[in-house]
Amino acid sequence: MSQFQYDLVVVGGGPGGYVAAIRAAQLGLKTALVEKAQLGGICLNWGCIPTKALLRSADVLRLVRDASKFGIKVGEPVADLQAIVKRSRAVAGQLQNGVGYLMKKNKVTVINGHAKLAGPNQLAIDGKSVVTAKHIILATGARARVLPDFIPDGDTVWSYREALQPTRVPQHLVVIGAGAIGIEFASFYHALGAKVSVIELADSVLPVEDEEISAYVGESLTKEGMHLYTGCSIASSKKLGGKWTLVLAGKHQETITADVILTAAGIVGNVEDLGLEGTAIKVEHSHIVTDGYGATGEPGVYAIGDVAGAPWLAHKASHEAIICVEKIAGVHPHTIDAMNIPACTYSHPQVASIGLTESKAKQAGYQVKVGKFPFSVNGKAIALGATGGFVKVVFDEKTGELLGAHMVGDEVTEMIQGYAVARGLETTEEDLMATIFPHPTQSEVMHEAVLAAYNRALHI
Repeated sequence: MSQFQYDLVVVGGGPGGYVAAIRAAQLGLKTALVEKAQLGGICLNWGCIPTKALLRSADVLRLVRDASKFGIKVGEPVADLQAIVKRSRAVAGQLQNGVGYLMKKNKVTVINGHAKLAGPNQLAIDGKSVVTAKHIILATGARARVLPDFIPDGDTVWSYREALQPTRVPQHLVVIGAGAIGIEFASFYHALGAKVSVIELADSVLPVEDEEISAYVGESLTKEGMHLYTGCSIASSKKLGGKWTLVLAGKHQETITADVILTAAGIVGNVEDLGLEGTAIKVEHSHIVTDGYGATGEPGVYAIGDVAGAPWLAHKASHEAIICVEKIAGVHPHTIDAMNIPACTYSHPQVASIGLTESKAKQAGYQVKVGKFPFSVNGKAIALGATGGFVKVVFDEKTGELLGAHMVGDEVTEMIQGYAVARGLETTEEDLMATIFPHPTQSEVMHEAVLAAYNRALHI
């Protein structure tokens, strides 16, 4: 390898890219990482982490408002938007510094600049210097899809970036898109006192989730005072005097006005200006086509994370990074089973899921056994005042395989990993029934849901 400056160069420093660099260094590969903006990528700086910091502030605000229910007397809480945003940015900054430390610790060379393929085994940095590597991993991520009629301007039209560092709480915020990102921001701004309306083309919020979970979230958000316009499109829009007027078509044929519109209608892979032209790399629907190990059609070039397609999740990107690097190093890893990738939405209430929904399982030809158990009769949930929601599990009736698990309620995003481990170990209903869950915990609902699928629930 003496003709190469590096064994491996990673383009992009997000949760896919920086994990790839660390794993490569652990395996003894001379590694460099090229990042044109901030280490940690969108997830750490403008996505997963700062949004969770904002949502934590919203949770604290709700708790303080409900303090009297717990026997605590306090005054009416006031949300300090500037302080909330400052904390969120500080959290992101701390973790960004942490990624920098990890690069130094693992002796990964960090190159600041824009990288572009410049021939076999070559990358041009900012069109000037050239680095060579036997292997190149593209981990350039994705960006929010821009709707032609609603181009973010930092004032009346926001993307996630503007929503993460607002200077004001909108009087009426309209969120276009009821996926995880849209519903999370809707939850945050509603907690801060904004009137929030959500417009979604599908017939339910969080449309990729199990139907019962989506329905429960929709009912909960409506009960809290949000306005949900599902099964709707925007027939026309007009901006006048700093206000938007939207005419809806579909299930709700109404006209609504708003001072801020937040677009959360999908993402687009960052495939532009990477030098893909003239290579054997294929791009479909703005995402690079790869095999199960991240390899593209171009020898020595790989792609991982959001730029390589759905699901667009940080933990999927990190796991793809490890698989890709280990394959390069000859470690013989297993490919990812998409059904073993958990998904989380940190709204109020939270949602977490893994595997097939009930309807998808039936469509796939399975005969299923379904178990459900509510938090309303769980001792720990009652003590916490967190009795909303339930856990639902789907089993293959013939084999006892856990086909899917779906949760809605407080902190279910911290619980889904139990079912992720179960699916990873290929456990059956018998294994899960025999598992001892600690008491008192909310996780006991997971056990009871499994028991319920076989008419063995104990506490209902």
